[in-house]
Amino acid sequence: MLYQINGVADHIHIATHLHPTISLSSLVKDLKVSTSLWIKEKQVFPNFTSWQEGYGGFTYSIKEKEVLVNYIKNQAEHHRVKSFRDEFIGLLIEHGIEFDERYLL
Repeated sequence: MLYQINGVADHIHIATHLHPTISLSSLVKDLKVSTSLWIKEKQVFPNFTSWQEGYGGFTYSIKEKEVLVNYIKNQAEHHRVKSFRDEFIGLLIEHGIEFDERYLL
């Protein structure tokens, strides 16, 4: 079930319920393949060549769904204050995920 999707120039956010039998990597692969084909076929973004190789996925409590949906709805406003990179690093830290900055955009 898709709860919310929104994007800015350099990334998108998706809030969704993922069935336990579907892996996140499979979902992301299917999304990237199908949207790449659609974008190229419809020539929605003439300079689009492909999605980046990586992605980030985070889990949240269903109790926080409305907060997350509202955050995604207001993504453009949020990114006037905080860059994608700063946001992503903040999420990694918040979720206790070790990372090497050399591998971040």
